[in-house]
Amino acid sequence: MTVDYTELAKTVAALVEGETDAVSLMATLSCEVHHADDRFNWTGFYRVTAPEMLKIGPYQGGHGCLQIPFSRGVCGAAARTGEVQLVPDVEAFPGHIACSSSTRSEIVLPVRDGAGHLIGVFDIDSDLPDAFTQADADALQALLDRTFAAV
Repeated sequence: MTVDYTELAKTVAALVEGETDAVSLMATLSCEVHHADDRFNWTGFYRVTAPEMLKIGPYQGGHGCLQIPFSRGVCGAAARTGEVQLVPDVEAFPGHIACSSSTRSEIVLPVRDGAGHLIGVFDIDSDLPDAFTQADADALQALLDRTFAAV
């Protein structure tokens, strides 16, 4: 099963219509995205809670790391640079933080509020190598931008 991003976007839009609470949006989005595609083993948010610090937010899957500094790992790189991190092989990523030993590939996207401020990152892990494409990155970033525009 691969995700149908058009249908996913419609479902998410219907579920979150009128919602402006970031944590509620994160919870709904992580659930819907996680169950939309068999490639997704861990799906969730890390929230900016202090300068240069991410803390775990709503997620689906096994345990995640509780906090990640901007200076470490794939999530930190996405927060630090404000750019999508598309990692086909986590073992080859310098400073990768292994929250789960089964993770083989990862995509992390910046999450911004309606004013353009970074409020977190959206992290999806897969137990499959090279599981994510630029098409995934583009569709997921568009979904995040639409969902958090009212925050």
